[in-house]
Amino acid sequence: MPRAVPEPDQAADPTPLPEKVVAVVVAFDRRDLLLAGLDALAAQTHRPDAVVVVDNASRDGSPAAVRDWIAAHDLPVDLVELPRNSGGAGGFAAGLARAVHRHGADAVWLMDDDTVPRPSALAESLTALRRTGSALVASRVVWTDGRDHPMNTPRERPGVDAAEARAAYAAGCVPVRSASFVALLLDARAVREEGLPQAAFFLWNDDFEYTTRLLRHRRGVACAASVVEHRTKVFGGADADPGERFVLEVRNKLWTFTRAKTLDPRDTVLYGGATARRWVRTLARSRRRDVLLRGLADGVRQGVRRPAPTATVLAGLGEVSDDVRAVEAAAGRAPLAPADGGTELPPFSVLLPVWARDDVAQLRRAVDSVTVEQELGPDEVLLVRDGPVPAALQRALDELAARPGVQVLELPVNVGLARALEEGLARTAFDVVARMDADDISLPGRFAAQLPLIAAGADLVGSGLLEIGAHEDDVVGRRTPPVGAAQIARYARFHDPFNHPTVVYRRSAVAAAGGYRDLDLMEDYWLFARMIAAGARVENLPDPLVKYRVGASPDAGSYARRGGLRLFRSELTLQRHLRAEGFTTPAQAVRNVLVRGGYRFVPTRVRTAAYRTLIGRGESR
Repeated sequence: MPRAVPEPDQAADPTPLPEKVVAVVVAFDRRDLLLAGLDALAAQTHRPDAVVVVDNASRDGSPAAVRDWIAAHDLPVDLVELPRNSGGAGGFAAGLARAVHRHGADAVWLMDDDTVPRPSALAESLTALRRTGSALVASRVVWTDGRDHPMNTPRERPGVDAAEARAAYAAGCVPVRSASFVALLLDARAVREEGLPQAAFFLWNDDFEYTTRLLRHRRGVACAASVVEHRTKVFGGADADPGERFVLEVRNKLWTFTRAKTLDPRDTVLYGGATARRWVRTLARSRRRDVLLRGLADGVRQGVRRPAPTATVLAGLGEVSDDVRAVEAAAGRAPLAPADGGTELPPFSVLLPVWARDDVAQLRRAVDSVTVEQELGPDEVLLVRDGPVPAALQRALDELAARPGVQVLELPVNVGLARALEEGLARTAFDVVARMDADDISLPGRFAAQLPLIAAGADLVGSGLLEIGAHEDDVVGRRTPPVGAAQIARYARFHDPFNHPTVVYRRSAVAAAGGYRDLDLMEDYWLFARMIAAGARVENLPDPLVKYRVGASPDAGSYARRGGLRLFRSELTLQRHLRAEGFTTPAQAVRNVLVRGGYRFVPTRVRTAAYRTLIGRGESR
């Protein structure tokens, strides 16, 4: 707790208890802790009227364990199984919407799946809510040994007025400006007025943004008598080394400070300064400063654009999307229904990088294929000019930029494909992004086939492709990728399971995996492997939806570029990273270096034939 408080007095309670209290637990791959938390909810001296468990596509059998728990207990539990991992931010947004809209809650008690409340925790929080007239009450969060947990310390409200302070202290509480979702009781009226947490945050700072939004003009308190255990693996604060996820910390803080408008100028200075100090401490203590510095740069780039609306991020989830849209619409933050009244598909961008050696006619053909020729057209096309280009290509870019929905992002110098894609992702207007190359052709039904899978919960959807040679009707090969999450995961240990120019993905899922990183001609494989390891829901359509140019000669074009010493070095770097990240076993790493590395020195014609044989049947190794 921020400070010691006086003992509460016995003054009369100014407001009645909420009539209906619903607990919301967001779960991901912590089955045993989740069950311990449910046991603790059932043992509360003031039990919640219902519990909403939002399962974020767990892979450890959590949903089945919850169903067994429900059958053995009398506490009403509503199990919501999300088809994709929406992160803590998406899970809490979905759970809050469910509790408020579908269950009609008067108060909602939020907590993580590794939170175990003491028996009187809810009763004490309800008493504090009633006696202080607050919009939220934060519990005292301790670790397993009883020490206050430094990860979840509420921020005391600066400059609190005397009346608010007296009301809080009289109830044994402290006024706060922000709090954690680890155990937080909310007045549902505030939720209906302000809407839901920002699902685009995915992880980190979603609770900071949301609670500062709720408390901009409302009271909030931390209650010392309401105690919960946060059973994290280790005891540590928010300045522990976040590794690859530092990009989310930076991006989300920038969104909070520059986009959310939840903090007044004084708060912005106070919390901005505290954030800067914490980042400095984190960098100073880290043994992987290169990772954090890359995350800092990527987070700044992503933080300059607006986060996608929560209703957009959580689209395509059936009743969950309906609940989210209803709560956000009531708060003035989202339309009540899709404008056309038809099947709900998320809006999406096409991301297409262009560089100096691209052909003008092929670029125009590529853009036409993803716009006027598509059965389902994109809401935005973003062309990323990677450095200076010849005059004719620049004129074509200028002409394309004049088309409705087409924008050009001009990078002053050539930064390479990985960095150009990261720059583009930071500027796309929507969370769902389709990839396209400047010399390829998307078939008319591509997006109409892929977007329903995204709407149904997939984070990454690829497809087969046709290889074309001298012209677009010169089909010289066909690539059929592995299909089904299990086969894709197996295949990924030996080969890139996705054809990069065919993919549609969620920008938030890409960011959660650390984004694109420089690795010559293998930045996509490295990204997709990390997405799979991070729990992204993946799928491939076996049918070809893109025509991919490989060149007129079997000794030139894309296959020629995939051989030689430079690519062998990239292969070694890739395999070293996959092994270090635990994606491959030692035996798989050795096999990959020998087979995939040796493949780089095979004559181009032989390499082409072998590759087409392997990828053409989507073989898993």
